Amino acid sequence: MPRFLLPFLLATSLFAADKLDKIVIAGPFASVSHPVLEMIERGALSDVASKVEFVLWKNPDELRAMILQKSVDFVAIPTNTAAILHNKGVDIELLNVSIWGILGMISRDNSLKSLQEYKGKTIALPFRADMPDLLFIRLLKEQGLDPKKDFKLHYVASPIDAMQMLIMRRVDHALLAEPAISMALRKTKSFPVSVIAPDLYRSVDLQQEWAKVFSTSADVPQAGMAAIGEIRKNSHAVKRFLEEYEKSLLAYKNNPKESAKIVVKTLDMLQEEALVDSVGHVNLQSVRALHAKEKLEFFYQILLEEEPKSIGGKLPDASFYGGAH
Repeated sequence: MPRFLLPFLLATSLFAADKLDKIVIAGPFASVSHPVLEMIERGALSDVASKVEFVLWKNPDELRAMILQKSVDFVAIPTNTAAILHNKGVDIELLNVSIWGILGMISRDNSLKSLQEYKGKTIALPFRADMPDLLFIRLLKEQGLDPKKDFKLHYVASPIDAMQMLIMRRVDHALLAEPAISMALRKTKSFPVSVIAPDLYRSVDLQQEWAKVFSTSADVPQAGMAAIGEIRKNSHAVKRFLEEYEKSLLAYKNNPKESAKIVVKTLDMLQEEALVDSVGHVNLQSVRALHAKEKLEFFYQILLEEEPKSIGGKLPDASFYGGAH
């Protein structure tokens, strides 16, 4: 063997030894997971692992079970849920924030332009005492409204339940997140639903209400990607994951039609057309968690004041904020 080939062969064998057998990425059906599916489709991490797998979690209990079983490496997660897990001693590091605006009101009344105009209305809300609910309640209070006296809040188990109540005319207003808002709007325009369900309208943008109430920007750090357990020690894998997620996020924003086709292959409960609609109504930008720390801590402080359990009773310590790879 020629001597000059030895360094090359040695480097190649070392690289092969470092390559992981499998990476598992978990996420909900929400927008935060969609770039992950684009990553997997194009084999973005083939240099890092022989296989990359996506696993859907439908509720926080399923997510916690996956983490406790140590069956996932990366997870798409609401930022407050990541804080709860960290404060409970789970080996989790928030890598980035990629969802900065996803919440809005949807209504049959196209004249409602502010939360104050919803006074006296019945509103469907999914997930009592979870982040969207707490954020909504705090925004009402900051505007001098009493959530218990001034509104009839109808809590349901999931966004799909809230959407169905709207479509079946059991309620006229709901708090939803994208892509559920776009799906509801699409459904009411399709036969036979269009016959029984009057038009629905996008209404108040909760991020704009946040900006108004707290005199800040409309960027609310709602969800991102986190690393779990042993993978945190693999700086190369984490670095490559972040790089490819950021590329896929841009692809998702810039080519929504192509991305929607990829997403529905795995998440078949979603609709291509609704996904394309939703991209224009989600504030998507990947910011490393370390760089988003100031906005995250402000957000966490608001949630802490409203319901301490919503972030695990305290602000996360410095080891929680990752992304400096």
